[in-house]
Amino acid sequence: MKVIPYGRQCITDEDIEAVAEALRSDYLTQGPRIAEFERKFADYVGAPEGVAVSNATAGLHIACKALGVKPGQRVICTPITFAASANCARYCGADVTFCDIDPKTFLIDYDKLEAILSSHPSGTFAGVIAVDFAGYPLDMPRLREIADRHGLWIIEDACHAPGAWREDAAGVKQHAGNARFADCTVFSFHPVKHIATGEGGMVTAARPEVIEGLRLYRSHGITKDPARLEKNDGGWYYEMQDLGFNYRITDIQAALGISQLKRADAGLARRQEIAGRYDRELAGIPGLVTPFRESGLLHAFHLYVIRTPRRKELYDFLHDRGILAQVHYVPLHLMPYYREQGCRPGDCPEAEAYYSECLSLPMFPTLTDEDQTRVIETVKEFFK
Repeated sequence: MKVIPYGRQCITDEDIEAVAEALRSDYLTQGPRIAEFERKFADYVGAPEGVAVSNATAGLHIACKALGVKPGQRVICTPITFAASANCARYCGADVTFCDIDPKTFLIDYDKLEAILSSHPSGTFAGVIAVDFAGYPLDMPRLREIADRHGLWIIEDACHAPGAWREDAAGVKQHAGNARFADCTVFSFHPVKHIATGEGGMVTAARPEVIEGLRLYRSHGITKDPARLEKNDGGWYYEMQDLGFNYRITDIQAALGISQLKRADAGLARRQEIAGRYDRELAGIPGLVTPFRESGLLHAFHLYVIRTPRRKELYDFLHDRGILAQVHYVPLHLMPYYREQGCRPGDCPEAEAYYSECLSLPMFPTLTDEDQTRVIETVKEFFK
């Protein structure tokens, strides 16, 4: 029986040749392909600058560092996301308050965010980490307006959403990660994501001081930039100016990323086709809800999430037939670690209701029509 995963990478002969060429070059680690990848990815999302990192968790961490997150501060995050979205603030010693989700979009609920901020004294919170969950783009102009009124920075976790966009009030397409609204946006290049480098990530930003901080913390807190040095003993000289990390990506990974980026639009278009077919063929099944979408946006569809009260039964039924549907995610505030920080069941009821019903069906550009038919027919068989 052929197994169909919920997501997987696509590696072409062109990708393999790009990596082989990097292996034959003079640089394996810190070479020219990294800067090329940063420039091309920033152009793809419409951002002024990109800083490539070893993985998205590293990107989230140095985004917090570059924005000055310190022990004792409080940060707001959504609970429906991978653990790294909140953990990055904890790495810096900050406390995390979880804001519930919108039951339609599964994104952070802007009204509930306002309620949290309004119920605390001004200055209680330093920033907000919001997630383009499943590829659904945040309303960044609205989030920025809220953040500005309350003096918050924004980290946009767009790991699911390269290529996603939402029209603003003027009808202009605002792409996820274009750095016009978020102070930092983080992307992932994990194999199941839109662009794969094995492991890897990118942080986009606009403010020069933030970009300098990202580059400093990415590489041990060390700089050779003559403009930043306290003194300069010569061409060899460098200074460690803060405690940083080894969060650097390699030239080999950047070569793969550059090659993958050439197919990003095609992969995004294929995800739209797959989602459209799921929408049509699963619509109207009693007990199953397909994803909600507003007009005026492009959902990047890293995930295609359905909801059903019979989630556990459907999950087992599909897995028994070689269809590896997955659950994204267990709410973070219910994790033992965050319960130890004071979180409790009932804190985010919409997130908890979502978790009790959510299931991600297979979604990746190389999913064949034949395999998608098998997924659809198996889901229909279950509900019969």
